[in-house]
Formats: sequence, structure tokens, C-alpha cells
Amino acid sequence: MKITRQLLTYIRPYRLWLAGAFLLILSTSLAINYLPLIIQRITDDCLMQPDQPVDQRIELLGKLSLLYVVIAGIGHLVRYLQGLLTAYIGQRIIYDLRLAVFRKVLTMHQAYFDRTPVGTLMTRVTSDIERLQNFVTDGVVGTLADLFMLLGIMGYMLYISPPLAGTLFLTLPVLYALLVYINRNLRNANREIRDKQAAQNAYLQESLTGMNTIQLFNREASAIQDFDEKHTQLRTAYFKEVRWFSLSFPTVEGGQALASLLILGMGGILLLNGSEFITLGIFVAFLAYVRDFFRPLSSLSEKASSFQVALASVERVFSLLNRQPDIQNNEHPIIPPQLSGTIEFKNVWFAYDDDNWVIKDLSFKVEPGQALAIVGATGAGKSTIINLIGRFYDIQQGTITIDGINIRDFDQTDLRQRLGYVFQDPFLFAGTISDNIGLHNPDLTTQQIEKAAQTVNAHTFIDQLKNNYNTPLNERGEGLSLGQKQLLVMARTFAQNPELLFVLDEATASIDTATELLIQDALGKLMQNRTSIIIAHRLSTIRHADRILVMRGGELIDSGTHDELIAHHGYYHQLCQLMQHQA
Repeated sequence: MKITRQLLTYIRPYRLWLAGAFLLILSTSLAINYLPLIIQRITDDCLMQPDQPVDQRIELLGKLSLLYVVIAGIGHLVRYLQGLLTAYIGQRIIYDLRLAVFRKVLTMHQAYFDRTPVGTLMTRVTSDIERLQNFVTDGVVGTLADLFMLLGIMGYMLYISPPLAGTLFLTLPVLYALLVYINRNLRNANREIRDKQAAQNAYLQESLTGMNTIQLFNREASAIQDFDEKHTQLRTAYFKEVRWFSLSFPTVEGGQALASLLILGMGGILLLNGSEFITLGIFVAFLAYVRDFFRPLSSLSEKASSFQVALASVERVFSLLNRQPDIQNNEHPIIPPQLSGTIEFKNVWFAYDDDNWVIKDLSFKVEPGQALAIVGATGAGKSTIINLIGRFYDIQQGTITIDGINIRDFDQTDLRQRLGYVFQDPFLFAGTISDNIGLHNPDLTTQQIEKAAQTVNAHTFIDQLKNNYNTPLNERGEGLSLGQKQLLVMARTFAQNPELLFVLDEATASIDTATELLIQDALGKLMQNRTSIIIAHRLSTIRHADRILVMRGGELIDSGTHDELIAHHGYYHQLCQLMQHQA
């Protein structure tokens, strides 16, 4: 019920359009349902009146036939207009839903993406929404159209022959109970389908992303076996759904056959006994109503089955829409006009899963304009520090402040606009080089994009490309070297002009020496007058930092300048020797 109310919130903006559709539905119902009454008059007044002159009966037959054609034509035209209108309303609702889901995904906490496979999210935005599309487009308004038609037919039945109507209605409770039972099992079967499909999509996305590793280690056979197992589970779930879905049609058809048998029996007895409650015209018209009665009933049964199918998708879509991000904005965030760039960690504790501490009682302070380097072995917590500053994760204990303001008090969007990130694995989108640098920011001009590329020494290789800044890039920038991708990402960061804080995460760890010299030159320009945090594995990157933090196992074990730490002959000295040996 709650989900239905939520779905109605997306329908409400189009209530005026729906009102128009309902008027068309009502008009169609009145017109189409009146046709058997014309058949009754033709039978009783034209065919069953031997005492009346033939010319008068033929004239009346012509008029009634013309009336039948006109009413039927108007009814079908109105139904066509209703179909166009309901399709338009349905598409608008689906558009709003798909946009809402994507917006919701963009607001989710980074840990949510760590726990949720990409394939599962793709299922929410694509196939789950597509399931809803068919139901919303035809189901919501179409169900009301069928209900109006059904109620209209029942009203006409009671009007022309209460005894026959009562006989027909006796079959409805049993038919209703059977359909409810079928639809309940259909909903469970479809929920299983959605779960199996999400698992298959997640595995497929993972396999395609890691195809290089699969082929490198000859794991194709194993991958095929795993995919076959998941696909078999999905196929079994689909067969279960088809079995229950296929039962709904025979159930309705069986109900119609039973009802027709009862009406033929009861109507025949009344006619043979010369009952005053029935005529041959009423009997023929009622049989037409029986046929028309089970058409919307069959359609309602089909829509009920579709509703059960769609309901599983609705549950999944709204479970995402109703999920509150783990990181919430302060109701009254602080948005300072400018930052000087002081960053301070005070007794910070953090764990990704609330069990294993990744950062343990960490305290340090970076002054405005300083360059802070963080070193340590893999798993020491270096990258985590970077993510915590941008509040991509929330700490469990302690405080993190920028210019004395707790980062929880910042507006998240405003905070991240002030931060510049360059990661070790540069990510490029499908689009032109200009699009990748500017990220479709309307405030950036072509000149600013080119200036950013020139600043980070990317302009030289871009200028050599056939289409320069309009050169299209494939997914993840295939065709460019790692160094070129890194330079483009640095140009992107510089173009966004992070206000005072420029954060680097092992930006030069996998770059050749020639390209590293270009990047080091760019870093000197980018870091000027900006508070910088550098995480790197190369001495050339961290040697000239104002201060170095030495991390091990999530703890700060030493800090100082390069010369001071070397003089201690401690863990940092060992790391430096290892770096020199690797170099």
C-alpha cells in the first residue's frame, strides 16, 4: 500500500491529463456498452414482430443499423484518442521515475557503491524501469478503463435482466479467488527473477571489466561455467513465472465457458416457459454482454498479472529511492566565502565495516599553502585519508576540520567543489578531449580548457591529434597512453580550479620518467598557494614536501621533513631505501 501511494506521487502531476483520459474512458464505456441494446431492439422490434408491416420493420432496421455503426465508430475513435493520451502520460511518468532513480544514485554514499555491484544498479535503472513502463503506460489508466467498462456492462445486465445477471454473478467469487491465488504466486516468481537477473548482470559486468585477467590466466572455461550456472537459475525462475502467468488465461476462459453455460440454461428455461422477464432480444443481448463482460475481465486479469510482475520491480526501485544516504548534509551548512586551507585531524578513527580499523587515533595538522606528503606500505590508510577529507566516508570517532570548521558542517557539494583530485588510475569518459577536461561545465570557456591543458603540459600531445580538442575518446580513453590520460585528468582538475586545496593520490606512481618530469613541472604550478596532500611511492614526488607523515597499519608512527626522517633511521628510512632499490 505504501508503494502504491509512492507511485501515485509520480502520477499526481499529470492529474489533469488523467482527468481528460477518464472522460474519454467514460465516453467509450457508455458508447460501446450501449451496442447490445441496439441488437436487442433489432431482434425484438424488427425480427420478432410479424404483425408489423415489413416496410416499417426494414426502415427501423436501417435506422438501428446506422445508429449501431455510428456509435461503434465514435467509440473506437475515442478509444484511439484515449490510447494516445494514456501512452503520453505513461511515458512522462516513466521519464520522471528514471530521472529520480539516477539522481538518487548520484547522492549515495561511497560505501554503498562498494557494497552494491554495478550490474545491480544497472538493473534498477534499465530493466526494472522498463517493467514499470509497460504497466504505467497501459496498466494504470487501462485498468480504470476496464473497470469502467466492466461496471457499465454489469449495470446494463441488471437493467435488462436481473435474473440472468444474478446467475452470472454467482461465478465471480470463485473466479476472483483463483485469480488472487495465481497472482500471488506470480509476484513471488517475478521477485525471484529480478534477484537472479541482478546477480547475472553483476557477474556479466564484472567479467567484461576483468576480461584481460580472465584471458591472461586462462579462466574462460571457469567463467563460462559460472555464467551458465547463474543463467540456468534465471531460466528456471522465468519458467516458474511463465507457468503461473499461463494459468490466468485458461482460468478466465473457463469462467466464461461456465457463465455462458449457466446463462444458456437459465435463459432457455425462462424463454421456454414464456417468462415475462425475458424476450429473445434480451436473451441475445445478454449473451453479447457475457462475451463483452469477460473481455475487460480477462484484460484485468492480465493487468493484475502484469501488476504482480511490475510490483517486484516497483519494490526494488522504491527501495533505492527510499534509501537515505549514510552521509547527510547539515540542515544549516556553513558555506565560507573563501578557505585559507588549514586541515586538521583530531583523534580520528575510521573503519569501512565498523570492525577493522583502517585509521587509528590519527592526529595531524596542515597549514595553509603547505605540501603534506603521506607515505607507507599498501594498506597503511593513505588513500583513506584523502577520501575522508572529501567526506566520501564518515569517520566513527574524532573530528576533521578545514579552517576550524568541522567538515560535517559543510555543504557536501560546496566542499567537494573546493577540492581537486588526481588519482593513480585516471578515468576518462566517452566523449571529446574537451568534454573530458571541462566535464560539460558551462562556466568553462574553450580558452580556459586550452589554458588548463597548456599548464599541465598536455597541450603538446593534444595539438598533434587529428581533431585536437575535438578528438573523440572511447570508453576509458582507449588509444591514449597512461601518461597522456594522467595529463588529461590533471588538466581537468586544474580547469575546475579547486579553491585552495589540491589533493593528489599517487598521481605519478605508474608514469614513465619523461612524462613524470612534465607532471612534476605542472605540479609546481598547481600546488602554488594551495594546501596540497601528496601520496606517492617515488622519492622525487615527496622529497620536497614541507612535511611528511609516515603511516603503518593505520597509525601515524612518525612525521617531519625528508631530512629529519632520514636522520631518524627508522621506518621511513627503510621505505626510502626500498623506493631507491625499485627505481
